[in-house]
Amino acid sequence: MSAHASTSPAVAEWEAWRTRREAAVTSPTGNLALVETRWSGPGEPEPELDSRDGETVTRLQRRNIVTGAVEHGLRRWHPQSPAISHFVRIDAFPYDPALVLEATLRSDPQPKLVAFEHLQDNGRTRDLAVPGDILLRYDGADYTLNAFDDDGTLLLVFGDATNGVDTYDAGRFLFVERQAGTDRVVLDFNRAFVPPCGFSAEYNCPMPPRQNRFPGRIEAGEKRPVFRTGFSIH
Repeated sequence: MSAHASTSPAVAEWEAWRTRREAAVTSPTGNLALVETRWSGPGEPEPELDSRDGETVTRLQRRNIVTGAVEHGLRRWHPQSPAISHFVRIDAFPYDPALVLEATLRSDPQPKLVAFEHLQDNGRTRDLAVPGDILLRYDGADYTLNAFDDDGTLLLVFGDATNGVDTYDAGRFLFVERQAGTDRVVLDFNRAFVPPCGFSAEYNCPMPPRQNRFPGRIEAGEKRPVFRTGFSIH
């Protein structure tokens, strides 16, 4: 990377983003701090929020993947979890301006439900709301990508040929930037990031559906978290 490129505004913003990412994952309720996710069984009451030893405990809900019944859960976060204690950094590819891509969002009148397999669901899928199709031309090919609504933000779960080689095995995440007042969106793959399940085995992350998989290598964004020798989240 040239000295000019290393001091460009785009690179400076990207480096600041990387700093914020590492601060976020190591925070007291960041991805590395999650030490337990516990779900109530069918017909059981909500688990009790009994925090201990400086932990933070939060509630969450999901629907049973078979019956659709609401399940109640809790998560425990510890600011001195083993993962935080052993964390070194998040490895990333160098910044590449060629992987800041524009695409078109073809919105649907009503969000459609798209099936996403999740890491811990034994091949079953959960339907997530997708506001429309992202039409992208990249490396001579046309793609129709599906990013789901994550609290008002488009979240793309994608896979590429770096997965399991340089990057996290199950794919990576990318927030899609909408251009106000237009149907244009920006996919800055330099800000692709390791999903929460890459930092704690207590997460159940969505995995890339077939349409969100690139046959080639996307050499931009985060690769993997690096821990001190001998530590694994599993």
